[in-house]
Amino acid sequence: MNLSCPLPQLDFDVITLGHGSGGLLTNKLLQAGVFDLLRNELLDEHHDGATLSLDGRVAFSTDSYVVSPVFFPGGNIGELAVNGTVNDLAMCGGMPRYLSLAFILEEGLTMQEFWDILVSVKIAAERAGVRIVTGDTKVVERGKGDKVFINTSGVAPLHPKANISRRRIKPGDRIIVSGEIATHGIAIMSVREGLEFETAIRSDTVNLNHTVARLLDRFGEKIHLLTDPTRGGVASALNEIARDASLGMEIWQKAVPVNEEVAGACELLGLDPLYVANEGVFMVFVEPDVAEEALAVLRKDENGHNATLLGEVVAEHPRQVILHSTIGGKRVVNMLVGEQLPRIC
Repeated sequence: MNLSCPLPQLDFDVITLGHGSGGLLTNKLLQAGVFDLLRNELLDEHHDGATLSLDGRVAFSTDSYVVSPVFFPGGNIGELAVNGTVNDLAMCGGMPRYLSLAFILEEGLTMQEFWDILVSVKIAAERAGVRIVTGDTKVVERGKGDKVFINTSGVAPLHPKANISRRRIKPGDRIIVSGEIATHGIAIMSVREGLEFETAIRSDTVNLNHTVARLLDRFGEKIHLLTDPTRGGVASALNEIARDASLGMEIWQKAVPVNEEVAGACELLGLDPLYVANEGVFMVFVEPDVAEEALAVLRKDENGHNATLLGEVVAEHPRQVILHSTIGGKRVVNMLVGEQLPRIC
């Protein structure tokens, strides 16, 4: 990622409590930093909110990001916040347009770190085709935060062909996963634990809205459900859907796409990739007659080269997820109990 935008003159090298006072330092931080870098006609109003033009049904989502460390291989908390909310909207069948951006900064965060995060926000928003139109900044005392927390909210008109709901999935639906799983969680863990691999494991954080739009353009209502398995991983996401729909899920271990080094790291750490967090992967529940075609379309997309047909929805064993192992056995895949990887998003 290109972080070549030079840091503006902000008088201080680190965030101070004065930057959260609402006075001169706050004004300088916003004017020379946030407002100038993320400028657009809606944000330029400098109001407490934004007046938007949206037609028809819209998707709305909000999320908070507390990842540690805030800089990790393949990204940082800034682009993670943009991509995360954009993707949540896309999973609703939305076409994201507008985001809010709220920071909680810890006293002592360097201005250079804050600026790098802001630049990443700008780049991620441009890639996703969204605009930051309102936000907020607060500063807490040293030791009361963890460098920076971010909240983003977003709105998106629904794709005209989207009809996404857990109520629409039915027995026979095929489950497609868009790419290799567990990469983000292991990228975070590798930094936290000081693990070294032959090649760097990088987070898969990316905006997925353009990829989802291409699928909806092509297959429309034959796509019953979209979901991104972030915290709790693929296993927890499938269990939630099975529970809510009162249907069973069957997946095949040989179809689970995992990078070789990520798989090795999981084995080393005693982790199951099905429970590790993702940030650039989503699952698609489609009617069986278009499953192979949808898989082919996805594999031609830059975010779907490693897509696989993971499993299917069944009427048997409702509310349970069953894994068919590579050696011919079966086992129940339960929802994650507790927190396997803290502070990953």
